[in-house]
Amino acid sequence: MTSRDDILASIQANLPQVDRPLPVVPLFDNNAPASLLSTFKPSLERMGGIFLDPPDSGDPLAPVRAKIASAKIVCSMVPEIAGNRDIAGVGAPQDLADVDLAIVRASFAVAETGSVLLTETDLSINALAYLAQHLIVLLDPADIAVNLHHAYRRPEFRDRHYASFHTGPSATADIEGVLIHGAQGVRSLSVLPIARTP
Repeated sequence: MTSRDDILASIQANLPQVDRPLPVVPLFDNNAPASLLSTFKPSLERMGGIFLDPPDSGDPLAPVRAKIASAKIVCSMVPEIAGNRDIAGVGAPQDLADVDLAIVRASFAVAETGSVLLTETDLSINALAYLAQHLIVLLDPADIAVNLHHAYRRPEFRDRHYASFHTGPSATADIEGVLIHGAQGVRSLSVLPIARTP
């Protein structure tokens, strides 16, 4: 046994033996909005994200198809849209650096902040959400939490190895206040509300 083990064992043996209840953390949702999607949209747009309004009729994925029409390399992680870069054939994360547009589905979103949560299940290779030039996120409106207090109770934070909130595109500003998108990640982040396919 090392001295480190001795110290840790001594601390463990001398921990105070008290039985205190955990504090009650409020959820701050007394005034929850009636429509979480209506709250999510302006929150997303405040952070530089683009909300893709679904068409009233016809192809619900038309806004996505319009965006990928001019993209050379499209990597899709959703069954609704086919890409031309198969993620299964990617050997290393840096091989995704030439992806023009990535399409993923969020595990869920947060209305209060306009954020979407992406996990390793959604991305397969985490670098996809950072190296692609543009990111399109499909979001089931049923998967919107009212605020971060509810979000952190979701099972994704216990069941997944990786989870990251994305709130708009990558953004950085210098001391003169010049805002640049895409310097350290995606140049644009668009969200299309569309229910999951069964």
